[in-house]
Amino acid sequence: MFTKNTGVNTCARLLEKYRLSPKPFQPEKMVFSGVGNRDVYNITAPFEDEGELVIAGRVEARDQEHSEVYFFVNRGGEWVPREGAPVFQLQDPFYTRIGKELVFGGVQIFPHPEKKDSLSWRTVFYRGERIADLKEFAKGPDGMKDIRLIGLEDGSVGVFTRPQGERGGRGKIGFTRIPSLQDLTVEAIEQAPILEGQFSDEEWGGVNELHRLANGWIGVLGHIACFDGEGNRHYYPMVFVFNPDTLEFSEMEIIATRSDFLAGPAKRSDLADVVFSGGLIRKPDGTAELYAGTSDAEAQKITMADPFGKFEREKR
Repeated sequence: MFTKNTGVNTCARLLEKYRLSPKPFQPEKMVFSGVGNRDVYNITAPFEDEGELVIAGRVEARDQEHSEVYFFVNRGGEWVPREGAPVFQLQDPFYTRIGKELVFGGVQIFPHPEKKDSLSWRTVFYRGERIADLKEFAKGPDGMKDIRLIGLEDGSVGVFTRPQGERGGRGKIGFTRIPSLQDLTVEAIEQAPILEGQFSDEEWGGVNELHRLANGWIGVLGHIACFDGEGNRHYYPMVFVFNPDTLEFSEMEIIATRSDFLAGPAKRSDLADVVFSGGLIRKPDGTAELYAGTSDAEAQKITMADPFGKFEREKR
């Protein structure tokens, strides 16, 4: 059985543990073209669609927050926009497969209904057998990012949420279970209980991608983040495992830091130490490739020991 979470973890405490752990290796910048001089970052891991590998990525000018999500395919070592694929007015794409369907989503920004010259956001979900068939089927609550879905063994759907404000402070993780995708409603998402004892009130985190492990547990790839005294943001990729039957979960573990990746530009100076988890490809040889956005300006991948392997070998 995994070691249960026994108390609030902070970035500083998790970094101390990480410094004693084996480090990832072979960082590599992903090369994107065909989008002018715009940046591509906060990508998904590659996934198969109609017989070829595809990456969804956030495409955005360095001085803007209004982004589009393109689907890219590899042509001669460069990732280029897939001809004929839809382009979505979204940020921070993600995907999963539930049953025979591709479920895709991202963050939609819109004018704040109450604050002048401010923006709000919501998570929007699409479904279809392939990218070309994607149709919107659900929206999350206004002001909530990092909602992720996973198909469970009994056919139900696990929903991880990220409330803020009165319930969630700067951002905590919640979980609920719904019978099917048709039951993904604002009410169901808002009522998801919080996983207590993960984040301090001064820090925040969220889920980026979910993996169903061989023993029935859920491998959670996410991020934990904090501000420093000068207002700079620090984002770290992290993992934990979750038992959807008992609702128990392990302690978070940081799996990489910005210094493990190749140096590069930042969107702003306060974002230099940001790694935003995109997706994890688990390999048969016990390694895994982490795909991530770095400093809100580039996309990179890095190799590491499979962070879920040790949990998957345990009995449920």
